[in-house]
Amino acid sequence: MGVALAQQNANQNNLVALDVGARQAVVRIHLLGALRAISYLGEDLVPRGRKARAILGYLCLHAGQRVPRAKIAALLWDRVPDQQARASLRQSLRELLLAFGPLADEVLETDAEMVRLNQRACWVDSAAILAGPHPANLLRTDLAALCEGELLEDLNGISEAFDEWLLLERARFATEITAVFDEELHQIARADVPAERRAGLARRIIACEPTHEGASRILMAALAELGEKAQALREFERCRMAMRSRLEVEPAAETRALYEKLRSAPTRPKIETGLGPPAHHESRASIAVSAPTASRLRIGVIPFQSTTEDNAQLAFSLSQEIASALARFRWFDVVAALTPQPQTAQWDEAMLRSKGWHYAVEGNLISGAEKISISIRLLDIGQDIRPVWSDRFELATSMMDQLHDRVVAPVVARIDPAILFIEGQQSTSRWSSATRLVVQALPMFFAMQRAPFEKAGELLDQALRLDPQNAKAAAWKAFWYGFHTGQGWATDPCESLEKARELATQAIRTDPENAEAFAICGHMCAFFEKDYELAQYYFNISLRLNPNITFTWAMSAATHNYAGDPDAALQHLQRYTALSSFDPNAYFGDTIYTTTYVLKGDYAAAYRFGKRAVRACPDFSNSYKHLIAALGHLGRREEAAAYVQKLLQLEPHFTIARFIASYPLARQEDRDSYARGLELAGVPKG
Repeated sequence: MGVALAQQNANQNNLVALDVGARQAVVRIHLLGALRAISYLGEDLVPRGRKARAILGYLCLHAGQRVPRAKIAALLWDRVPDQQARASLRQSLRELLLAFGPLADEVLETDAEMVRLNQRACWVDSAAILAGPHPANLLRTDLAALCEGELLEDLNGISEAFDEWLLLERARFATEITAVFDEELHQIARADVPAERRAGLARRIIACEPTHEGASRILMAALAELGEKAQALREFERCRMAMRSRLEVEPAAETRALYEKLRSAPTRPKIETGLGPPAHHESRASIAVSAPTASRLRIGVIPFQSTTEDNAQLAFSLSQEIASALARFRWFDVVAALTPQPQTAQWDEAMLRSKGWHYAVEGNLISGAEKISISIRLLDIGQDIRPVWSDRFELATSMMDQLHDRVVAPVVARIDPAILFIEGQQSTSRWSSATRLVVQALPMFFAMQRAPFEKAGELLDQALRLDPQNAKAAAWKAFWYGFHTGQGWATDPCESLEKARELATQAIRTDPENAEAFAICGHMCAFFEKDYELAQYYFNISLRLNPNITFTWAMSAATHNYAGDPDAALQHLQRYTALSSFDPNAYFGDTIYTTTYVLKGDYAAAYRFGKRAVRACPDFSNSYKHLIAALGHLGRREEAAAYVQKLLQLEPHFTIARFIASYPLARQEDRDSYARGLELAGVPKG
């Protein structure tokens, strides 16, 4: 698993603030097990044809080399003439390029003679396992445990030549992974490595290679050290049976000698795994009971716990993944453990307060025969430590390589708005900075009532005066100007929009790592400048910087609507919904859903979302326009009348002509459809 780089914090008991410099690949490709390819947006990129999938696997295993087309054609079509083989290759390559869609040019390089996979744009599981040591002391074996299966196991029988090549590749990979196991066994075969850690790694290696005697010996010794003598002896019997059945040999003399030594040794007391004092044995009385004043919000990620030793490292890796993903949110600091903490480390109230955190994330893994249950909670470390968000996930053991997409992404996407909502409601400040003013402004902003909205603008101005380089303040002030104009509240709309452009540009220049700023800049380009291509460029950057901001998915969906592609909008909205179980401003997404269904001609669905949006936020004028258009097309003019009346109260000068002239719909047929729906609902033509 990938983990962001960390900087040692000596005052936090070996805890580190994660660096957000690490970036996800554009495409994640899994070669172990069935071939899978997933874009940074979570889209399935695998082509349907087996030959096209074989080409992708072949290119991945050639480490970014330029491979001759003739070589691939001869490998996959070994029983047909060369000319026919080249024609078939062109067809399969075209299928592969189509499957990768807009990412094809970035990931695949093709010309008349050669094909190459851009290795920099891709994360490939087999290559990641064989790469150098991972950050934060995570061993490659930990990743191997999540990427199980035979190399390209679903591509047998493509052709005789391909099968021969694949057999050699599997043998090569097996040799290299064995070397990795041996190297990492050497790293942990020291007395200063906890016995639980040694046993966990040894079990992972044995799961991949049951006849690995080195791992078996380390596991036996670690189990004996933990007081599990009977298990240690059973491990020897398991190893002996595996070697007899698979290799038809007996264990080595060294392994037999260890067995005899353990068998004759007196039984040691079993080490208890219940909670005990902190690892550093610090007196509880010496721990501070209140967090120091901080200039930025701080979130700690406690190493997750597991019910079994086998999954202890998986639990720790999951907590690291969540910390790394949270670190992509630029408005708070994330602190996480650099190395696994002993099971005996106790994270009680005094311990939590001593860290100076405002929130903490904790989790537990419960192992079953066929699935793992993961429970995660967010704790608010205020006057009282209390859980403020929790969720539970279940994942089949066969799907553990999808841990990031199915657990990490939804967790971090839901934690961010939960903290934003809580901090926006706080009457007293636990941390003080320009960003704090932005967080206070956002609930007023999204209320879409003029007085609170104007107050939000004042807080954003105050934040910019306090910190002119604050990208979050600049981006949201740009967004504020846009909505101030859209609601009809700006005295000089042209001047407001010019200020919005300046601030949006300032935000991305000030902090080119700020995904939120790029998303807002994209919306400005789409809605006010009607430059949809540039807008999508900004949204793509935003989603690469942080694919777990629900706001970006919603706003990029709106841009697809403007550009006349409601199907793409619906895909982005579905991702938004999957990530946003908690969204205090859900009316915003409901409004975009309404627009999408109006453009798709599904007016009944548009009505359902539109009615929900205006009820949740009665003063957001834009919601009414799409709901009214849907009602007009449904022939429900009487029901639309009340909504038309409310819209004209919010925007007294609203007419069909004004809407068609200003609303950013690229296609004439979409403008005509809206005009017709509004007219049927009784909106003045203008």
